[in-house]
Amino acid sequence: MQALDLMTTDPVCCTPASTSREVARLMREHDCGCVPVLEGKGGRVIGVVTDRDIACRCVAEGKSPKTPIKEIMTLNPQCCRPDDDLAAVEQIMIMGQVRRVPVIDAKGHCVGMIAQADLALSDRKAPETDIGRVVERISEPVGR
Repeated sequence: MQALDLMTTDPVCCTPASTSREVARLMREHDCGCVPVLEGKGGRVIGVVTDRDIACRCVAEGKSPKTPIKEIMTLNPQCCRPDDDLAAVEQIMIMGQVRRVPVIDAKGHCVGMIAQADLALSDRKAPETDIGRVVERISEPVGR
């Protein structure tokens, strides 16, 4: 099974100039917790912003809802390709301790998102214990 088989296609995206309030509203409207940040005419992925980024890097720091996403986003996220197998996606999640991975085409344009929940809900033949170990490794606190 490949990333293409599980990814959410055409995810909502933002730009570095989008405000934290705008992105929070996008997350609410589209029921998502991670938004790719695109730059340039073609929309190349340069970062991601999560609901946690907004909470910890903006709200908790007392920043304004007008704070540009470029000030709180995570730069240079690990991405995968549509034809990557799920084992490769799992490794990206485990190594980066991230729960969501942008799926990009050859030009770096965002064509989808794949989430930890997508892996857990997949109908592939992996035993539940294997899926549980992957979820556990993604969720391990840093430094363990």
